[in-house]
Amino acid sequence: MDLFTFTRAELTSPVQFLGGRWVVSAYDDVRAVLADPVTYLPDNALTAVTPVGTAALRSLVRARFSLPPTLANNGSDSHAQLRHLVASFFTPARVAAAEPRIRSLVLERLGGTDLVRSLAWDLPAIVLMDLLGLENVDIPTLKRWSSGSLEFFWGDVSRERQLELVDDVGDFHQWLIKRYHARDGELFCALADAGVSAEDSAGLCYFLLIAGQETTTQLLSTALRRALQDRALWARLGSPGVAEAFVEDVLRTETPVVTWRRLTARDVVLSGVRVPAGAELVLLLSGKETDPRHLAFGYGRHFCLGAGLARLEAAVTLRTVAEHEPSLRLDGSQPEWLQLLSFRAPRSVTVAR
Repeated sequence: MDLFTFTRAELTSPVQFLGGRWVVSAYDDVRAVLADPVTYLPDNALTAVTPVGTAALRSLVRARFSLPPTLANNGSDSHAQLRHLVASFFTPARVAAAEPRIRSLVLERLGGTDLVRSLAWDLPAIVLMDLLGLENVDIPTLKRWSSGSLEFFWGDVSRERQLELVDDVGDFHQWLIKRYHARDGELFCALADAGVSAEDSAGLCYFLLIAGQETTTQLLSTALRRALQDRALWARLGSPGVAEAFVEDVLRTETPVVTWRRLTARDVVLSGVRVPAGAELVLLLSGKETDPRHLAFGYGRHFCLGAGLARLEAAVTLRTVAEHEPSLRLDGSQPEWLQLLSFRAPRSVTVAR
């Protein structure tokens, strides 16, 4: 069984050793791990799954690349202050105010034959830049940087592929440093005013600008494909609450963020299985039909700050497309899938009218 392609159905135990890591799949175990950042450390959350080769590592050093503990990988006392600062950009009022913009962007992108390329690919990035007050961002370049970074840090990549990706990783980080020093945008001004260093700001923004839109692209891709497989559902998506409920079901059973990672600070027992200190846990976030809720956005102090925005973008997108393209259908082709340790989604959703 491959750690990068396994499914819940293939697991034979709620705690299973696979590919040098412990896969934890029971809802109660995963929730308990995420709720306890002292016993289960977040330190490895952003560590490259495939160790970085020497040549690629030299390139990162030249680019002065670093991911210091800031948000997802931060178990220290500094986490609360940084999280509070970033959360001010994702308040319910700010997120709700983005709905007309989201709907307008969807309407501009109707008519394409691949809903990933024409719609899901850049819409979340544009919305995120608006919300963070970052202007004059070249979206295609940002998308190249961010998708390459996902593969570099979460993919089963060869040394050769690392070298193909590493320049974009370094360029992205340097771009963030330059924008910080220029105080170019509301987010960078807020970080500088709060006394956050250039290095910490770049590390924080590196992951924020990736996770804040790549995962939503994946959610839109997954939700659109699944909705189009159910003609009765597609016809009802315009009704109040239907799109929102459907998005929650997708998040619960087919979340694109399929796993997250933790390190054990001491020996622990999960579902009767003894796991040693220093073990790397791979937490399965997608649920079963019998699970009471979902953990697609995590749980506890590291719960995803963009959860409300992702839910809104997905619901508005589904409702708007279904209302304006009621006859839209999948064309029957099988898409290639993004298959990383923590991220899975169709790379295309091709349709016919």
